[in-house]
Amino acid sequence: MDDRAKRIVETAVELAERDGFQAVRLRDVAATAQVALGTVYKRFASKEEILIAALEQESEKLVAKLGKKAVPGETAQERLHVVFAAITRGFLRRPNLAKATVRSLASGDPNITERVASFHALITALVLSAIRGEAFVDQSEWREEVDQREHQIASVLQNVWFASFVGWAGGLHDVSRVLEDVDMTIELLFVK
Repeated sequence: MDDRAKRIVETAVELAERDGFQAVRLRDVAATAQVALGTVYKRFASKEEILIAALEQESEKLVAKLGKKAVPGETAQERLHVVFAAITRGFLRRPNLAKATVRSLASGDPNITERVASFHALITALVLSAIRGEAFVDQSEWREEVDQREHQIASVLQNVWFASFVGWAGGLHDVSRVLEDVDMTIELLFVK
């Protein structure tokens, strides 16, 4: 990302964190970032694209924090509780931005489909690493075949987390419910 694009994303983050998704109007982003509206459109087709770029930056921070070593815990369940709590806390550092990015992720905008898929793949890789008790490794770097059951568990947990996070972003419940939903699902998936 060039300097102007970074400034555009930083400005969108500030606007979203201050006043939410609706505050990220491209003309306001351009004016606040002190760039021409055409400059914004040259780099981003929509506010959803800008917010997904912000999500990618936040995801890099998350990976830097979680990916240095294996997630602590004796069992896969314990490690999964830790990783989902960390992901959720990471999002909640900036709650209005979290709500805006969730809205962007769920927008269905075809221009961001690949980037949304990339975000979901990242979360899947974090979850798979936690299940295995390993330091984070991008899925593309795994040499051996991914265990089908592990992948299914990662997919289900990610979907539960995301659906519950959408509920939080929409005001249906508080954030503790997000972690309760994930924790309950972890326990159900690992019943022997």
